[in-house]
Amino acid sequence: MPTGRAFLIFAASALLELLPLVVAHGDDSHGPDGKAFVHNESPSRPTIADGIKEASVEPQSYFALSDHASQMYTHIFLMVLAWVVILPVGRYRVKARDNEKDSLISPQPVGLFVGTIYNSQTPDLYPNNSHHKAGWAITWIACVWVLMSVVNLYIGGNKKRALIRPPLSFGALAQQQPFRDSTSHEYRWSRDSGQGTERNTASLIGSPRSMSQQSDTLHFSEMRSPFRRVEFQDDIDVHDDDEGNADDEKRSFLRNNRVDKFLQLHVPKYAIGRTWLVLQGVFHAIERILLVLGFVGFTTGLVTYGGVFRGSDVFNGLAHFIKGGIFFWYGLLTLGRWMGCFADFGWAWNIKPTSQEMVARWKTALPSAEFIESFVIFLYGISNVWLEHLAAWGDAWAPQDLEHISITIMFFGGGLLGMLIESSKVRDFLNTNILSAQRGNAHEHDLEWDWPQTYRFPMNPLPGLIIMLLGIMMSSHHQESMVSTMIHSQWGSLFVGFALARAVTYIILFISPPTSYLASRPPSELVSSFCLVAGGLLFMASNRATVTALEQYDLDAMFIFTLTMGSSALLMAWCAIVVALKGWAYRKENRSLFSYRRSQLHTAHEPHTP
Repeated sequence: MPTGRAFLIFAASALLELLPLVVAHGDDSHGPDGKAFVHNESPSRPTIADGIKEASVEPQSYFALSDHASQMYTHIFLMVLAWVVILPVGRYRVKARDNEKDSLISPQPVGLFVGTIYNSQTPDLYPNNSHHKAGWAITWIACVWVLMSVVNLYIGGNKKRALIRPPLSFGALAQQQPFRDSTSHEYRWSRDSGQGTERNTASLIGSPRSMSQQSDTLHFSEMRSPFRRVEFQDDIDVHDDDEGNADDEKRSFLRNNRVDKFLQLHVPKYAIGRTWLVLQGVFHAIERILLVLGFVGFTTGLVTYGGVFRGSDVFNGLAHFIKGGIFFWYGLLTLGRWMGCFADFGWAWNIKPTSQEMVARWKTALPSAEFIESFVIFLYGISNVWLEHLAAWGDAWAPQDLEHISITIMFFGGGLLGMLIESSKVRDFLNTNILSAQRGNAHEHDLEWDWPQTYRFPMNPLPGLIIMLLGIMMSSHHQESMVSTMIHSQWGSLFVGFALARAVTYIILFISPPTSYLASRPPSELVSSFCLVAGGLLFMASNRATVTALEQYDLDAMFIFTLTMGSSALLMAWCAIVVALKGWAYRKENRSLFSYRRSQLHTAHEPHTP
């Protein structure tokens, strides 16, 4: 008995001695050589620097190269500042005010200069990379856009002033400049007794009509625009217009120097007619794709900086980056729909405007957003059927290839069904059975034969269903490593979350269909947008080369997951700020319009007293 107690005491003391080791090391109780760790030899926590040292003696990427790293960080910072911060704000500023284009991409040339210096001082660790070629191409396209925006400044400003001012005769043009600086009177175009008594009025110059009649005729041609719904006054101050012109001169691009005067004189001569239309078309086309081009520059820069996509890995990397990039921009467009950016298209969960007095004719002819989503899914399916075996061209077909082709066939069929659902003619044909029961016009005006309220708004679950099935498949897809399996499971789960949030949106709108032209902003679409943005970025990061690099530097799937979640939330917040700044700038430049609208709304909501 004493021997048993002594044994228990000895065993308990030994367990207590081993307890710190168990707590400290968990299940890693043995080192790489098979020997047990002792208490004073516990391994330190691995860092990214340790992974870089263990990866190779010679750096195989710019990320592993420590020489001149500060120049690379400066280059990255300036490019992010130019393309993510300044360009979106400047692009909307151009729409609100045509002035000062010099601050749009000002860090771009500095960042390009720093990058060129870095390339000259470091070895070429990624020969024939795509970032150098794409970067220069995007830079030249951006320069063309800035140049055309300057031309648009001089032409657009003149056209805008031509819409505001009444047409003048040659005599008026001859008389305007000499008296502009020498007179200090306030001239008025009016029908009062003072008309024609001053030396610079229309009656002295020889105009057959009064200035107010010309002004009324001019403004009458602009009354079709919904943004011109203001009460026109008979009296317009020339002095106020001169103040506006002086303010425009202060805001001019080149500050009224010789170059500015030369451009004001000669640019309007050549940018007229078809030339003007072509310039406007090219300008707006570049403006639409400029952010996408910046995204291409960033992605190719990441590939070059990380040293991935070498050899045959380029096919796997391109597939993940293209597909993941599509979902990323799909998420940003979904966020734009929630914010009301596409309300004039009827894509903002609102009633689609159909009056040509409110929107342009081509906007009324656009299909629904659900049709566009279904068409993209259909196009992806019909094109990728022939591309899934591209990486192993000439080799035998593997079961994994057949799995991928089955997914593309699902996209093809689901997208086709989604487009059929969005067709109004197809929906009308589906009602043939019950419409044939309507005999003559006896019941034509019965409420039972009216179109349901849900017909006014597209509710198509096919895009969400296809993406949810894709997420489920990728979450359970076999991968080569545990890190790859976890990353695929993460973005697959996010795609399932998008589908569920979209289903909540349709449930809300089915119960209470939208009745306004304004964006209804269902809160579930914010979740949908976040899942698509974050899922798209994780999709891009789940390629074979990136996963190998993560494992090489002892990084796990949770590292890339948390980094992606934070970046997605920050990017969505910045997008909301940029769109809000656009609205603020536009309202600031059109105060009369919105003050009139607020007064009309205030009058409409006032209680009527007998």
